[in-house]
Amino acid sequence: PQTARLIELLKEKTIGEIKLIRASFGFAASLNPDSRLFKNELGGGAIMDVGCYPVSMARLIAGAVDGRPFLNPVSVRANGVKVQTGVDGTAAAVLKFENDIVAELTTSIQVSLDNQVVVIGTEGRIVVPDPWMTSRIEPRDGLIEVHAQGRVQKINIPANRTSFSYEADVFATTVFKDQQEAESPAMTWDDTLGNLKVLDRWREAVGIIYANETPEAQQDKTVAGRSLARRQNHTMRYLRVEGVDKDISQMLMGCDNQRTFAHAAVMFDDWFERGGNAFDTAHIYGGGLQERLLGQWINARGVRNEVVILSKGGHTPFCYPEAIAKELQESLDRLQTDHVDLYILHRDNPDIPVGEFVDLLHEQRMAGRIGVFGGSNWSIDRIREANEYARQHGKHGFSVLSNNLSLAEMVRPVWTGCLHVSDPESRAWLTKNQFPNFAWSSQARGYFLPESLRMRLGTDNFQCWDSPENRARRERAEQLADQLGVSPINIAAAYVLNQPFPSFALIGPRSIEETISSLRAMDIKLTSDQIEWLWTG
Repeated sequence: PQTARLIELLKEKTIGEIKLIRASFGFAASLNPDSRLFKNELGGGAIMDVGCYPVSMARLIAGAVDGRPFLNPVSVRANGVKVQTGVDGTAAAVLKFENDIVAELTTSIQVSLDNQVVVIGTEGRIVVPDPWMTSRIEPRDGLIEVHAQGRVQKINIPANRTSFSYEADVFATTVFKDQQEAESPAMTWDDTLGNLKVLDRWREAVGIIYANETPEAQQDKTVAGRSLARRQNHTMRYLRVEGVDKDISQMLMGCDNQRTFAHAAVMFDDWFERGGNAFDTAHIYGGGLQERLLGQWINARGVRNEVVILSKGGHTPFCYPEAIAKELQESLDRLQTDHVDLYILHRDNPDIPVGEFVDLLHEQRMAGRIGVFGGSNWSIDRIREANEYARQHGKHGFSVLSNNLSLAEMVRPVWTGCLHVSDPESRAWLTKNQFPNFAWSSQARGYFLPESLRMRLGTDNFQCWDSPENRARRERAEQLADQLGVSPINIAAAYVLNQPFPSFALIGPRSIEETISSLRAMDIKLTSDQIEWLWTG
């Protein structure tokens, strides 16, 4: 009841526009290495024990201000102090939300904190003196203080049962209503998952890794404790690339955003179980972190012979043969493998004669360090030149391309030196030669999302894709999506997957939910007429 009353006051704009939230929960406990509070193997530490309360409250308040049940932060900055057992003793975090509310959160199992919630607005502040422990043991009225207009209003919230009794009543009421989730301000499934994600980011910033989150603790088994295997009902589709002795899933998991082994393992396990066997990474990603995480996962699961690794090297300014050879060896060491199935030059360097690249890559292929090779952000003319050199000298040529391809034609490079093959002429060449393309930003980086989500991605990203022609394509994608009962972004992905040449899509989901959303495109079969209509109308 106390929390519900707080939300009512915020919705009534009792203190004007909310700008800042301060919430803390901490107590002093003696350091016992074997207790659940301090033992790493038991998930100890302040963040997970009581830091979850301030996080939940901040997300609830930020959402309530906008009439939503909760809001997840767009930024989490944090720090903390580890104790000798490897868990956090005291930690602080600053959260920023999309509505420009900032939350300052503190937690501790070493020292007692003020254990309050303070909400500061343009016309005053609200203080909840006892947000966490009211009525824990016996019924005790709640209290909220409103400091506004030069006076303090104390609001008493009657309680006739303990907080645990209120929780039980909410649960029972929900069951009797035949509902699976309680109503706000009680936590829903999505609210719970959002809270856990923030806690993970807080732990990551402090450097807290639990023993069961390491590669050593997950040998041969998934995070769920089962053997890694494809689901029988997966919907993944596969294509072949000449020179690679495995089927390649038509979507590739982008290994460019995972921050910890725990995060990577969850994503990669799920990807493999859903039929994905191909992974896209690069020497430059995360300063090598992403290659190391992928290598650790492959080694822990023992699936090197079952997966396809696409790695890239030679990004500007290191796009010259000597640097590429060095980067390739570093990539192999990080990936804990003696070869990659596909190796792609991340950029072209027109100042280097194309034959020097062919010589190097042919040598690496003959040495068994790479399978087939190709170029990313290479022009088709440059690919032709490379393959003509290879033909004349009896060497392997470029077998694949990795340029942007999407239903929205890139009107401004996302990054310097980026090229696309979305235009009809490029697609015609790929079709005539049946030349495989591994499309990055295959869904135009969110251009086909609903407007409310699309605009959160930033003006710079928007300007890379927005044009009258692309807006018309998006409208047609929305029309077809309505007919098929899917999302426009699924239509955009299906456009790439249903091209008349070997067309792969590189995707970069941050969560399992995003993976599931992306894979819906696998169920969509587009005709050549539909593909043409989506592009030209």
